[in-house]
Amino acid sequence: MAFRCRDSEETRVFYEEVIGLPLAAALPIEASATGRQVRVMHTFFQMNDGSFIAFFEVPGAPFDFKDQHDFDLHMALEADQDQIDRATAAARARGLEVRGPSEHGFIRSTYFRDPNGYVVELALKTHIHESFETEAPKAARAILDAWRTRTAELAAAEG
Repeated sequence: MAFRCRDSEETRVFYEEVIGLPLAAALPIEASATGRQVRVMHTFFQMNDGSFIAFFEVPGAPFDFKDQHDFDLHMALEADQDQIDRATAAARARGLEVRGPSEHGFIRSTYFRDPNGYVVELALKTHIHESFETEAPKAARAILDAWRTRTAELAAAEG
């Protein structure tokens, strides 16, 4: 995943010092793939599974940063209870927004807002997670089809 950021250092502090994802690389970019001169900082933070979340800081280039509603955009990262506790304490010590935990049955989620407005969910697997992973795919298509049918019915009734 890659996102824009306002300030690479401010973003580093949040992801490294609050969320606990180590800064793995910082790559200044001075030319685009087409040879156009640019000034971009591309940073990478390593996630628990070895993959990365990345950010692009592009000074002077407009970008509409806005607080995101969880339903609009958020990233969900698996975490253990110690990681969540550390992130919660670090965020609260800095006066940052922390919401949750919210119980979703198969996971328990705590939410944070990064300095760019993005919502970051730290998700802790619960004791039913394994059975959820086995059973949910079996019912997913039927649930989605029922949703589509009901949504179409409601739209027809309204319109």
